[in-house]
Amino acid sequence: MDEKLHFQGKDGTQLTYCRWTPTQNLQSHPPVTPLVLLHGAASNSTRWWYFTQHSRLAADHLLLRPDLRGHGESMWRGPARLEDWSQDIATLLQHEHQPRAIFVGHCLGANIALNFAARYPNMCAGLVLIEPMARQALTGILARLRPFIPLLRVSVSLIKLLNRLGLYRRQLGTLDLQVLDRRVHQASPAELQTMLAEYGSPKHDLKVIPTAQYINNLSEIMRPLPIAEVRCPALVIQSSGRSITDPEHTQNLLHSLPQVEFATVDSEHWLPALHPDELCELIDNWALKQHR
Repeated sequence: MDEKLHFQGKDGTQLTYCRWTPTQNLQSHPPVTPLVLLHGAASNSTRWWYFTQHSRLAADHLLLRPDLRGHGESMWRGPARLEDWSQDIATLLQHEHQPRAIFVGHCLGANIALNFAARYPNMCAGLVLIEPMARQALTGILARLRPFIPLLRVSVSLIKLLNRLGLYRRQLGTLDLQVLDRRVHQASPAELQTMLAEYGSPKHDLKVIPTAQYINNLSEIMRPLPIAEVRCPALVIQSSGRSITDPEHTQNLLHSLPQVEFATVDSEHWLPALHPDELCELIDNWALKQHR
C-alpha cells in the first residue's frame, strides 16, 4: 500500500515521492480527494510516517508525500524556491492524474501549501497549515535574521558558484524521522529537551541537506504569504509556544483566509513529533468534515 516512486519535474529533474494507496473505496463516486503532505525545512517525506500509519484518512484517501526538491532523495543543488516547489507539486498531481488535492504542510511546508493555493487555485481543495511561518510573526533567532536576508541571498549565490566549480559535498546523510520521533516518544523530560534541540540545530540539519538549500530555506521562509489570493477553506494548527513564532500574531495575519478554522496545541514547535495523536485527530476531523 505504500510505495516509493519517482516523477520528473518540468526541467527533467528526477524527484522522489511516497504514495499511500488505500485498500478500500478506490472506485468511490465521486472520488475521494487525495492529500498531499508537505514536510518542512531540512526534512523529508518520512516526517509523515505517523500520520500514514494512524490517520483514519488512510483507509480511503490517497496520500502523496514528496521529498521536496533539494531535500531527501529529491537531490538538486539549485537551490529550490517557492516557485519551484509549487510547480513540482502541480507536476506531481498531473503525474498521478489527480485534478486537485487537500494540502497539509508543516512549517516551511505550510508556507509552500499557501503559495501553491494562490498559484494553482483550481488544484487546491483545502489547506491544513501546521505551524505556518509568517515572517511578521517570527520570534527568536529567525526574527533576528530578518535584516540579514540580502546577505543570505548573496551567500547562496556564492555557494552556487562554488558548486559549479565542483566544490560540494559528494555525500549527504539520510534522515529517517520515524527513528528520531520514536526516540522522542520514549524520552524522559530531561532527555526530551536535548533531543528537540537536534530538530532545529543547523549542525544537525546541514548533515542531510545541501548548504545552499539550507540557507535558501531561511530566505524563502521570510517571503510574504499570499493570504489575500487564497480561495479554499483552511485549518490552521499552531503550537502555543513562542520559541519560533507568535501564535496570536499568526492568527491575526491568517484570519482573513476563507472559511478558516484555528486550533492550538499546548506545546512548543515540532507538533508532528511531540503530539502526533492530537495532530492526526485535528486533521482527520477537519478533512472528513469537508466531504459532508
